[in-house]
Amino acid sequence: MGWVESLQRAIDYMEEHLLDDLSMEDIAKQAHVSEFHFQRTFTILTDISVGEYLRRRRLTLAAQELSNTGCRIIDIALKYGYDTPEAFSKAFRRQHGLTPSQARNNTGKLKSYNRLSIQVTLKGAEPMKYKIVEKESFHVVGVKREFSCVNGENLAGIPKMWDDVHVDGTNDLLFSLNNGEMKGVIGVCVDKRDIQSQLMDYWIATEHDGATPVGLSELELPASKWGVFEVHGPMPDAIQKVWKQIFSEWFPSSHYEHAGTPELEVYSDGNPSSPDYYSEIWIPLM
Repeated sequence: MGWVESLQRAIDYMEEHLLDDLSMEDIAKQAHVSEFHFQRTFTILTDISVGEYLRRRRLTLAAQELSNTGCRIIDIALKYGYDTPEAFSKAFRRQHGLTPSQARNNTGKLKSYNRLSIQVTLKGAEPMKYKIVEKESFHVVGVKREFSCVNGENLAGIPKMWDDVHVDGTNDLLFSLNNGEMKGVIGVCVDKRDIQSQLMDYWIATEHDGATPVGLSELELPASKWGVFEVHGPMPDAIQKVWKQIFSEWFPSSHYEHAGTPELEVYSDGNPSSPDYYSEIWIPLM
């Protein structure tokens, strides 16, 4: 089964079980990838978490029932996973901008989030620059934090971590320690599925040959075949754009698959706001 077909199968599974208590494990199984990798890929492509997609779809269907049926509001709330009318009303108003009662009376406009369908568009106007690299295992040193992937908590926590390492001087220290083949400071996403499926470690580190300095931790990255993608432009927009290109254009048109080991973002020394800033995305392949 191809990459696009696997992802669409997982989305179809979510749609078929919107009224059930869905687990991320069951969803990811449909795509034949880990929970961590599915959530990360889904968020890159859609800009929302899996949990947010499910919430939006359920509230879209709930609004349709309120407008077109005579079912009691409390029954609709329970049907779509809300234990109380108050919790349902709060979530409903946050999405639609009006109360369930107003929707029942057709007062105001509702927001409809439609079922996702994966469509791949191969674009030639903006070619992607990449190379395939074979690299032996290597050693990095840096700092790490554990994040939950539930409700996109990692998406808010990681930018804050980068802010912190710039303020406290860790970023400058890592650049000074960089003496390996990979030049720059790297961000590393580590899937913790063997321990706790909803958690990940994020590292801000650098390749370093030597003893681990006091105050830093060490991580060994496995030997891999890597797809190394060039990124040109200011952060974070430039790198987010290339991530989307990789998963929406490059993977569907290549014979490679994600190896499931940590991905890397490599940041060069320089002004990350500059239009000429250079960075790279390293993805393990098989």
